[in-house]
Parts: sequence; C-alpha cells; structure tokens
Amino acid sequence: MSIKELDRLKILDQLEKKLIKQGQAADFLGISTRQIRRLIKAYKAHGAIGIISKKRGKPGNRQLPKSIKDLALNLIEANYADFGPSLAQEKLSKLHDLRISVSLVRGLMISKGFWKERKKKKENIHQLRERRDKEGELVHIDASPHAWFEDRSPKCALLLAVDDATSKIMSGHFASSEALWPYFELIHSYISKYGRMTAIYCDKHSVFRINREGALSGEGITQFGRGMKELDIKMIFANSPQAKGRIERANRTLQDRLVKELRLRDISTIEEANAFLPEFIEEYNQQFAVIPKSSSNAHRPLLKEQNLDLIFTIQTLRTLSKNLTFQYKNTIYQVIPDKRSLNLRKAKILVKENKEGAVEVLYKEYALEFVRYQEQAKQGSEVDAKNLNQAIDQLTTMKTRYKPTYHHPWKRSPGRKMPH
Repeated sequence: MSIKELDRLKILDQLEKKLIKQGQAADFLGISTRQIRRLIKAYKAHGAIGIISKKRGKPGNRQLPKSIKDLALNLIEANYADFGPSLAQEKLSKLHDLRISVSLVRGLMISKGFWKERKKKKENIHQLRERRDKEGELVHIDASPHAWFEDRSPKCALLLAVDDATSKIMSGHFASSEALWPYFELIHSYISKYGRMTAIYCDKHSVFRINREGALSGEGITQFGRGMKELDIKMIFANSPQAKGRIERANRTLQDRLVKELRLRDISTIEEANAFLPEFIEEYNQQFAVIPKSSSNAHRPLLKEQNLDLIFTIQTLRTLSKNLTFQYKNTIYQVIPDKRSLNLRKAKILVKENKEGAVEVLYKEYALEFVRYQEQAKQGSEVDAKNLNQAIDQLTTMKTRYKPTYHHPWKRSPGRKMPH
C-alpha cells in the first residue's frame, strides 16, 4: 500500500468505530463525503484490500496506443536516428503530423538506443551578465568551423552575428575558413540591412586583435579593427568562451539542427547552404529570439563619407623611394611619373587591395598610376593557428599534382626513341 492509502486506512478505521463523522473524515482526506461513503463500503466488504487502487499494475487510460508508438519509432529509425529528442519531436509534428510529447519521444529513443541519458557535468560557476536593453547595442560575432555537410563535403566555417538583447541571428554566411574577408562580408551584409551597431563582442582571434607582444610593424590595429574604427563601432574582447555565451549556445544549437536540415535538403556546397541560410535564420529567430527590454533601437545609419566597399579593403601605408617605387606583398611596383608624382619622393602613400586582389594606390585621396615592376621570391609566410589545417591541405593538393610516367611523351628528349 502507498502512504496515501495507509492514511486512508487509519481514518476509515476511526470512522467505522464511529470515533469521527463522515464530514470530518472527508476534511482530513481532502475528498468529498460521497467518496468517503464509497470507501467505507469497500472497507467493510473487503478490509484493507478494498481501498487499494484497482489501476495499479495496469496501463494508464491516457497511454498512447502501441500502433502510434511503433509508427513514431519507425519514422525515427528511418529518418531521425541521430537527432536529439526535441528536434525529432518537431520533425514528427511538422512533417508527419504526429503530435506526441518530447518526453515520450525521448523515452522511445532511449529504449532503442538512439539516445543516451546525459549525466549532468559539474560546471564552473560563471557570473551571470544581464542582456543589453536595446537591439544593436551589442552584437556577438564568431565563426564555427565544423563538418556542416558531414562527409558530403570538406569542413567549412559558419560566421554569425548574434544580437545580445534578443539572441536573434542578425547575419550569417558560410565560408571556407575563418579569415578577414569572410568577416568583412559578414559585417557588410549586417550594416547594409540594419545599420551600424554600437559595439561588437568577439574573441581574441588575430583577425580582430594583434596578439604578438611588442609588434613594431603596422599601426597597432588589425585591418578589421581599422574598419570598425572608421565606422565608429567599438570592439570588446572576451576573455573566455563562456563570456560570449549567447553566440556559443547558438553555434552549439546550429551544429545539431542546421546539420540535419542541410542533410534533409541534400545541400552539400557552400553556395547552396548560403542560399538556404536566410530561410533557416528566419525560422530560428521565430523560435528562439526574445523581446528586448527597450523598444528603441541602437542601430545608427551610415554616414555619407562611410563607403563600405572602400572601408572593407586591406589598407597599408608605404613610403615611395627616390625612384618612385614601393614594395607590397613581395612585389615591387613602379609609380608612373607625371607632373604631380615627380615631387612624391619619400612620400607616404596608401595601398588598397580589395577581395579580388585589385590594388589601388592613393596619395591624399589622389589616385596614382603604377605598373608592377618585379616580383620577389617568397621564403615563408605566417599562418594563423585556426587556418593552419587549410594551409596544409593546400600544400598537400599542390604536392599531389599529376606526375607523368617514364614512357610519357613529356619525358622524351629530342631525337630519343622510347623502348617498347
């Protein structure tokens, strides 16, 4: 007997001995007097056994039929075996019109070994930071290198911009690696759609910050930092992944949900994924975004002098020699002399390079004509740790070029006959 039934047994025993009345017994047990009369009748007829629930050991009245459970299991096994219970339940409801609870789906998946109960890890306690009040006040940016296409295509990176006040994905796109140009494209698309954010929250990747102590060359900021300075966008660096938890959680969610969506739609290339991504982001925001505390917006419009196509270029200062030459990326360029350029010996010039590699040379906003003079041999180059694998893959591809066999015509010297 349960504790509840043992309590009933004591009260019914007192009621049978007429120590208390039916109304008092009903108040003690929290049931009606009609229920008391039914219980006392069963108690007098069968004793203590009479008040034990007859449903014990039998299936519940609200239990789903076995046929529906079998149907759900068959669909999960065929299509969603590696999905999480929440995502599998969403797909069963949306695509198959099978409306069952997440807990039931979890139990079915555990029973068949598709899902394992996770033990809660002992986590470090991090100080809770409240969200910003306004949309656009603080925007998290990060890249998530992952096997987004599983084994259908090589690994790539998903770059995201997530608003701190709402957790909305404001902008995002796939790229082959986490580098400067993909981040330029991310911020370009963001500002073109919403305007300039007040501040950006990012990690200490070399795209965002110069991490080498005592660096003597350059202006002390990266190309990305220079672009944000021209746009009057403040950059804030996080000391740990937990500090920018908004975008880290978004990355973790997308590594589960987006990977499955790409698989279901048979998307295997970066181009196809970028075409589908806006539709996924809109659906994601409808489900996971929250309402900001303030209805006002912190985004600012672009100023007339802020040309995004010019700002998002690689800009480097160089000094002209006496012969009006300068070096850029191991290549010597010769400025074509004219009336204005004759007096530019030892002058500081600005070299701009766009994404396609086109170079432009400016002196006080005046464009100089130039020609490529000489390209020097390159001994080595620095590669960031996050891009090391991609650089090695490129070298491996170069080394595995086709090598002709000994009998190939390329190997044949003039006047030499090859053996049969």
